[in-house]
Amino acid sequence: MAYDYPLSKPTALRGIPLESNITRGKPAARILVIEDDAEMSAAIVSCLSNNGYAAEACRNGAKGLSLALSGRFDLITLDRMLPGCDGLQIAQAVREAGLDTPILMLSALAELDERLAGLRGGGDDYVIKPFEPSELVVRIQVLLRRSGRAPMQQMLLKVGDLELDLVAREARRPGRTIELLPMEFKLLEFMMRNPGQMLSRRMIFEHVWEYHFDPGTNLIDVHVGKLRKKIDDSDKPSFIRTERGVGYVLNAI
Repeated sequence: MAYDYPLSKPTALRGIPLESNITRGKPAARILVIEDDAEMSAAIVSCLSNNGYAAEACRNGAKGLSLALSGRFDLITLDRMLPGCDGLQIAQAVREAGLDTPILMLSALAELDERLAGLRGGGDDYVIKPFEPSELVVRIQVLLRRSGRAPMQQMLLKVGDLELDLVAREARRPGRTIELLPMEFKLLEFMMRNPGQMLSRRMIFEHVWEYHFDPGTNLIDVHVGKLRKKIDDSDKPSFIRTERGVGYVLNAI
């Protein structure tokens, strides 16, 4: 996969902010990037570094296996096809060693059998190349959160004047409290943890509803519509921007 931005570009990368919403003052999550393609490896490391992670790259399977077994990393991104040692072998070896380090497999092998083999072999998630950098970041955030390896999270999320209180389980804007149904709350939380990032319908469906995406469903559109009516003010632009045919972005207004 070739990214369509310069690797040294000192600005936001395709919607990924250089400043992440990771809690400051906490140690950065350590991520091992095992990828043999030099351009891809550099792009992933740059993307992760720009989002507050401590990324270390390795382009050889045998060396990658040694690093993965060291237990020094909070997450591993793992290419399936590697020189020296196949990605599946690395994942299996990590699990056989008793390590529970989250593994995000990256591969151009898109067939169902290949994806299932990657997950059965020890992967926790599977992303098909080419992918959007924003999707990579969000999937890493989700895996770190599920594994308990993410930095301590704030209990009050803020985007503009919109607040989401994770303790009281309510949303607020100046002068009013917003009552949300459980799935609306979960959808808003996912968006507010990833402000300014393009969230595809597939990403939302898989991370909020935790089902495999059905391209024929309008479930997401219906819930986003209801959420807009609750959090927006009629005299101001909507918090949630729709990118037709792509997904949604939650921005401060």
